[in-house]
Amino acid sequence: MIKSNLLKTVSVLALTAGLAACSGNGDSNSASKAESVLNEKTGNVVVSASNEAIKAAVKNPLRGEASKRDMYRHPAETLAFFGLQPNMTVVEILPGGGWYTSILNPILSAKGQLYAAHFHPYEGAPGYYARSLAGFKEKVANDPLYKGIEVTEFHHIKAHDIAPEGSADMVLTFRNVHNWYMGDGDEGVEQAFAAFYKALKKGGVLGVVEHRMPESQDQAANKNSGYMKQSYVIAAAEKAGFVLEASSEVNANAKDTANHPKGVWTLPPRLANGDVDREKYVAIGESDRMTLKFVKK
Repeated sequence: MIKSNLLKTVSVLALTAGLAACSGNGDSNSASKAESVLNEKTGNVVVSASNEAIKAAVKNPLRGEASKRDMYRHPAETLAFFGLQPNMTVVEILPGGGWYTSILNPILSAKGQLYAAHFHPYEGAPGYYARSLAGFKEKVANDPLYKGIEVTEFHHIKAHDIAPEGSADMVLTFRNVHNWYMGDGDEGVEQAFAAFYKALKKGGVLGVVEHRMPESQDQAANKNSGYMKQSYVIAAAEKAGFVLEASSEVNANAKDTANHPKGVWTLPPRLANGDVDREKYVAIGESDRMTLKFVKK
């Protein structure tokens, strides 16, 4: 039995060299290494596929400057933890400029499908919604890393048709939950999770990475900090019908107190405090983050 003081939540263990698994399509040429993960709730070892395609996509030189953030965002470990397979239908929520998209699409383009649920430029929306969406569509049209992506639109209140209902094997959201909470409080978060539940197949996975607020802090009082309590995010997902399968500390950062003058944006990559204590915040690095894997039962 694993003693709770050995883990903060659930840690991603070392790659198990002696294990191998085929990707979900049964293709013997798509052998993948297995990664063992401890489920905090049950103490059981869960094995998820860490396909070689993930590693190849992360190492792709076409990613350019974006790869400098890998040391903070651990994309290979994160996607392996969620159980990404090349033959899946995946929805990425609010991909922005496409940092994760440029990793996901090369993995999925041959045998799977990626939906990019981008900004919904509703009447009265901030101007950057339309600009960002247009820029992303230009990448889809012209950049080989984005070829074949199906672009849809998402807004936590106004636009929920992120993919055909019940079609997705996986929905992924990276550092977005705080925006829905800052915009529309509990309702914004709850409606977002309901949209994800609708898009997923039974047994589908919701992967969440989010800036983590210490449980000792007050969520409502720090609403605009960009940080969310892990307990809050889990409760919101469970309210939508999801079950927490596992959590990982792969994106944890013990140096981050989540108490900064300009919230999470004080830290890299934004460094919103400018030159004030810049070296201090660079030394902290990107935020402490929860990494949660939910399943639609």
